[in-house]
Amino acid sequence: MEIQTRLLTEKDYLDLKTSMIEAYQGIGGQFWSKARIDTLLDKFPEGQLCVEVDGKVVACALAIVIDYTTVDDAHTYTEITGNFTFSTHDPNGNVMYGIEIFVHPEYRGLRLGRRLYDERKVVCERLNLKSILAGGRLPSYHQYSDQLSPREYIDKVKLKEIYDPTLTFQLANDFHVKKVLKGYLPGDYESKEFATLLEWSNIYYQSKHRSASPTNQSIRLGLVQWQMRLFPDMNAFYEQMEFFIDALSGYSSDFVMFPEFFSTPLMQAFNHLPEPVAMRKLAELTPETLKKIQEFAVSYNVNIISGTMPLVEGEHLYNVSYLCHRSGKTDEYRKVHITPNELKYYGMMGGDKVKIFDTDCGKVGILICYDVEFPELSRIYAEQGMQILFVPFLTDTQNGYTRVRHCAQARAIENECYVAIAGSVGNLPKVNNMDIQFAQSAVFTPSDFAFPPDAIKAEATPNAEMVLVVDVDLNALKELHHYGTVKTLKDRRLDLYEVKLLK
Repeated sequence: MEIQTRLLTEKDYLDLKTSMIEAYQGIGGQFWSKARIDTLLDKFPEGQLCVEVDGKVVACALAIVIDYTTVDDAHTYTEITGNFTFSTHDPNGNVMYGIEIFVHPEYRGLRLGRRLYDERKVVCERLNLKSILAGGRLPSYHQYSDQLSPREYIDKVKLKEIYDPTLTFQLANDFHVKKVLKGYLPGDYESKEFATLLEWSNIYYQSKHRSASPTNQSIRLGLVQWQMRLFPDMNAFYEQMEFFIDALSGYSSDFVMFPEFFSTPLMQAFNHLPEPVAMRKLAELTPETLKKIQEFAVSYNVNIISGTMPLVEGEHLYNVSYLCHRSGKTDEYRKVHITPNELKYYGMMGGDKVKIFDTDCGKVGILICYDVEFPELSRIYAEQGMQILFVPFLTDTQNGYTRVRHCAQARAIENECYVAIAGSVGNLPKVNNMDIQFAQSAVFTPSDFAFPPDAIKAEATPNAEMVLVVDVDLNALKELHHYGTVKTLKDRRLDLYEVKLLK
């Protein structure tokens, strides 16, 4: 599945019409005419957004810009749209007004509405508009209208005593109710013709001038310090994974990372087999597990580094980390440097691909545990433009952890990037060669004035199951590259030495 949030175009109209008819089946299958869509695209192209799934537009958000100082708070939908002519659109206005958002019912489990709302916020910030306003229907109000006033109903929705499919969603996306509108949409029986005037405020708004490019460069990382435990079945394992993904998605994390070999508790069923055979049996579960993680990445709208899982290809066994993008795309990285134990107990082979990955949150690299102890790989990544390095690891003793930790911190300093490490904790009986774990997950930074004095952005409690949520600023890296006290990348003596990738 491939998902893309982008600007709407005239060529998308047939898909848009089909999806809108399906979305509004309950109220007669209404849809926008092509002439009106063309008018919106002509007046305000950057405000018309859609989500494309596998080449088909299945969700859409339409908007105009208005000068809210000229608008009556008690307006109707017809008034705000200029009787659907959009004559109310003002390129010099101060507020974005959302006039439509819908998702094809077959795709509602993918949380596409949230993607559209997030993209609207980006547009609002980029255009330096004061806020986003929208009139929101109350589709469940007719069930309570003989008992509750609109205000009482809204209060109960806020307290989660009542679920309203529109208002609950909007409140979850940081909108607040500014006013109750009466007669907003004539004929809306479900809402009893009431609506909420909702507002999201742009905290970056500058009243005196438009910002040229207030692009958000703060990226939120979510690290899972995973407790090794036995699971009765695969569903229990997936439930534990989803618990962490759900929690970190709730904190608006851009990335979630699991540790190396976090799926090894599933080897319990193969403990009677020799260790190389047991690991290959575990590899048979990798395709199913990967598919589940891909689904979680899309439905929770978060990029997931899958920790690592074994993969059999031909005769060879690899230790693989998958980057499951929230767009539906998947990349993989195969551990290059295999530890002596991985070779001795499992017969693993090292990968031979060294490249960074482009994501919607910058350029990232992945190294697996032992790999980070070899500075050449991360230097090659740095030359390719890496901004964040992810290191899922598995260490049994504090000595092993110390090697990973200090090498990871060195990689952050010498390559002027962020490095995030995540490991497993606890004990795992009934699984050979996976008895004990030691970990303290952390995020390391370069060492300069813009960063913490000890170059540690955050770290977890040692040997305790938990998540670590950390914001990193990519703009700080740009400033470091150009204005840092030292410039370790720029000051290299390339006339004297070089690090070169041979394959």
